[in-house]
Amino acid sequence: MTDTSTSAHRASRPARAPRRDAAENRIAILDAAISELNHDPDASLETIASAAGLSRRSIYGHFSTRDELVAELNDRGIARVTAALAPIRHSDARVALALVGARLWSEVEDVRVTAQLAIRGPRREIVAEGLEPVRSGVLAIVEQGVAAGQLRTDIEPRTLARLIEGAALSVLDEAVRDDISHAEGHRLVILVALSTAGLSWREAAELIDASPELALGAQPEASTRHSDSSTGAKA
Repeated sequence: MTDTSTSAHRASRPARAPRRDAAENRIAILDAAISELNHDPDASLETIASAAGLSRRSIYGHFSTRDELVAELNDRGIARVTAALAPIRHSDARVALALVGARLWSEVEDVRVTAQLAIRGPRREIVAEGLEPVRSGVLAIVEQGVAAGQLRTDIEPRTLARLIEGAALSVLDEAVRDDISHAEGHRLVILVALSTAGLSWREAAELIDASPELALGAQPEASTRHSDSSTGAKA
């Protein structure tokens, strides 16, 4: 006969936290995946396990498929990017827009291939949905700038926001294609965002040089360098 009181007591007990070594192994797998996929987007689970110093059997204890691992990397990347960009506020929409570009670059530069795979790959619709808060933030900045006469008014704000997003993503594509430096990418993503928003190349350069908060050294350290950090796809 079943002791229902004992069963109920067991069911009510909180689940034990994963063993420390299991949690550390998962972090090691995610870190190795970021590194390996950045060098080879087709890297296998076995390759990633080896880079993490684990056996093939160990990695399957955490991720049953490669797609499952990539999905978790995407989800963590989305959370980090969203958290990094959420605090951006500035009375000048041009500076705010430039800060969005600079901080986005700071988050994805070290993992540019992985980030590009997330944004352009088979999970792009899921990734796009996860990044909706970022898109909404950019739209709000564009609407602020258009209303203040700081950004171009010949294009409807929602369309302009999407064009700015596309311009920023084109820098990521170029970074993967030509392996541009961290400093080059930082300045380039700001320039293309501001140029798309209506500033001339001279105006954009002058704004960057006159705004200390846009300096490369003024940007927060990228949270993407540690897979277990929770700033909230590099995409």
